[in-house]
Amino acid sequence: MGGVYRRAPMTADVVTLADAWPLFGLRIRSERLVMRLPTEADLLRLMAVAKAGIHPDGEMPFGVAWSILPSPAFERGFLRHHWDTWARWSPESWGLNLMIELEGQPIGSQSVHADQFGVFRTVNTGSWLGRPFQGRGLGTEMRAAVLAFAFDGLGAERADSSAFLDNTASNCVSRKLGYEENGRGLLAPRGIARETQLFRMTAAGWRARSRPPVTIEGLDACRELFGI
Repeated sequence: MGGVYRRAPMTADVVTLADAWPLFGLRIRSERLVMRLPTEADLLRLMAVAKAGIHPDGEMPFGVAWSILPSPAFERGFLRHHWDTWARWSPESWGLNLMIELEGQPIGSQSVHADQFGVFRTVNTGSWLGRPFQGRGLGTEMRAAVLAFAFDGLGAERADSSAFLDNTASNCVSRKLGYEENGRGLLAPRGIARETQLFRMTAAGWRARSRPPVTIEGLDACRELFGI
């Protein structure tokens, strides 16, 4: 799976961002959504969506409590997280933080990351979605799209995910897509341990039922960056 990537001629004076770093040419398209690596200019628009609200006050669905930091720690932490994943990327350890677009506008983020993917063929996923876009099936659609990328595009054998026990929306998405429960874990985003539900999807489980169509563009140009 994956589209044909046509590399533009490279000269000393003209190099596109996708020529220099092919991940910027990667696109994952589902029925309503486009998923891609954000540029620095995109990060400001995506940050505005996150700052406008992801979850109700008093709740914390993330393992790190980044979403409630006051300004300017919120803005600096948000940008540093994305910059850090770009700078630390290697085929042995990578994290792809994809911006989710609906009708050309950013609405959230879907991440997929792995260590020694070429050996273990296992990915982990995480996501967030702006509150105005929740409750419309978009969380399910973006998770299904990134699983299609992992299993059908990269050749993954397993995909892991987790959520706090009271994160009903995330747990429902995992069960709806066919993940199997895989034990319990612990995270402490505010210094108090809270139990999480662990989930695992196998390649066999992914292919055991029909899935909505997903198109992947630009993967051939960056396969080596994923260690495959």
